[in-house]
Amino acid sequence: MNTHITTLTRATALITGILLLSACASTPTSPEGASDARIRLTELQSHPQLATRAPVEMREAEAAVRAAEAPREEGRFATHLVHLADQKVEIARARAQRRLYEDQRQALSEQSEQARLDARTAEVDRARGDAQSARADAESARADAAIARDEMATSRAERFELQRQIEELNARETDRGLVVTLGDLLFATGKSDLTGNAGANLNKLAAFLDEYSDRTVLIEGHTDSIGSEQSNQLLSQRRAESVKTYLVSRGIPANRLSTSGLGQGSPVASNETAGGRQQNRRVEVIISNVERSSGIN
Repeated sequence: MNTHITTLTRATALITGILLLSACASTPTSPEGASDARIRLTELQSHPQLATRAPVEMREAEAAVRAAEAPREEGRFATHLVHLADQKVEIARARAQRRLYEDQRQALSEQSEQARLDARTAEVDRARGDAQSARADAESARADAAIARDEMATSRAERFELQRQIEELNARETDRGLVVTLGDLLFATGKSDLTGNAGANLNKLAAFLDEYSDRTVLIEGHTDSIGSEQSNQLLSQRRAESVKTYLVSRGIPANRLSTSGLGQGSPVASNETAGGRQQNRRVEVIISNVERSSGIN
């Protein structure tokens, strides 16, 4: 009896160990480069003259480094977060350095003013102060240039990420905004319930809308000309509502989403062929113009 219990105990321990090893093997780790960003930020936070001179930029750098350190699967998004953290740290350093130079320049200006009150050494002291002030101006200009470069790099990274997401959604840019066309394969023939194939495309769309939370969306349903005009209008409206319901279930606020059933009235191809009718059976999602409204040029 004791031998049997011992055997069971050992088997349980072995299974537990395997499960723990599997869990550890699959646990995401901090992306490469995040630790370097943390080291640079820590050095900046410990600098006796720079640590307190750019509090806003320091907080932004801390938030960016924490985001980059969060364990996640390696990928372009993780790399983007590490790159953004590096930029935020460098911006905080440049801003603090610039303010240090400004403080030094102010101190030098006060010294120059005092020097003018001195008797025979006034001109010498003023010249010395001017030279030091010129060096401070040069360092401040270099700091401004570094900030401008970092901000430009951040803007390029944001534009690149937006373009990547647009391409992933297979969206096209129009005067109305970004248009994402969802084909009739999301629905069974004559039905408005979403099929199991709908999740992948709609999840990408929901993720995009979640990131650009100030964008509004119009969901338009369309059909081919088979059936009566009234039944097609009702079917197109129900399909648009199904897409809205799904997006709401993924966390998109309902007040950002509106629907419209346009029936068979706006075909994009001829209804005389099967291929044309399939193109006409669609749902179009129109996202208000992200690029123009967000100031990304």
